[in-house]
Amino acid sequence: MATTSSAQQTLDTFGFLNIEVDPTLDLVEEISRLKKEKNAIILAHYYQESEIQDIADYIGDSLGLSQKAASTDADIIVFAGVHFMAETAKMLSPHKKVLLPDLKAGCSLADSCPPHIFSKFKDKYPNAVVVSYINCTAELKTLTDICCTSSNAVQVIESIPKEKQIIFAPDRNLGAYLEKKTGRDLIIWNGTCMVHEIFSHEKITKLQMRHPDAKFIAHPECEAHLLEKADYIGSTSGLLKYTQENPATEFIVATESGIIHQMELASPQKTFIPAPPNNTCACNECPHMKRNTMEKLFVCMQYELPEITLPDWVIKKGVASIDRMLEISARAGL
Repeated sequence: MATTSSAQQTLDTFGFLNIEVDPTLDLVEEISRLKKEKNAIILAHYYQESEIQDIADYIGDSLGLSQKAASTDADIIVFAGVHFMAETAKMLSPHKKVLLPDLKAGCSLADSCPPHIFSKFKDKYPNAVVVSYINCTAELKTLTDICCTSSNAVQVIESIPKEKQIIFAPDRNLGAYLEKKTGRDLIIWNGTCMVHEIFSHEKITKLQMRHPDAKFIAHPECEAHLLEKADYIGSTSGLLKYTQENPATEFIVATESGIIHQMELASPQKTFIPAPPNNTCACNECPHMKRNTMEKLFVCMQYELPEITLPDWVIKKGVASIDRMLEISARAGL
């Protein structure tokens, strides 16, 4: 077994504990054992590999998972997701230990809005209300007045007086969608999610021709020309719910393909087709999400590293923007 110092050194080099795992181990059994021994829970985002989803205690969108973890008596939260999600879990559960299997599991959207640069951008509009999509770093949340999710973003924007300027960060596609839905002029930060930027309009059109009865469903982080084609636009959870409730038997899904595992589990009689990207891959996967593996999850729980830590001021100030969002959602009945 590696010592703490050698484990930390390995972590500093790779972003995860690069420790060889015995290939004969039953990882499902070992991870289940560690959960009990350490009073830990595993959170898995919808975009994780199916085997990680299957062993998780809770599966869902990032904020919902963090809220669920905060309501439990677990001592350790293991977030199988990306870095900003684990930060949000730490913000909502500051006294719990939060682990992320791979520290380099980042997010192209969160990375597209560096807080120190955004701060200077914000200074140009001193009277504007800053609304940030939850898919951003903890530090960006400290520069934010109100957070939002893709589920409540419309209500958040509509809650702000019409005479107030609004800065929306970091996703330009979600911002454009909100302008269209609310009729408000937003000052939009030019950030994007790589997963939702590479769908091929041409390939999707051909796919629709081959499957004329299929419903085309899309996440609002997709580009406007794709959203115009969609039968339904919604958050990851919203897309899942739609496929369960809609009588259609075929769906073309324009978001990260990991969600299809839950769609198939919920509706095994239906067919789900990942919307093709504009590259040579047959499906659309987030390389950051897929950095997490069962082996990394096991080692992470065994050594309780990598751990997510945040300064107290970041937690306090960042949580305030989340609380404002939750207040608005509660008033809207969401």
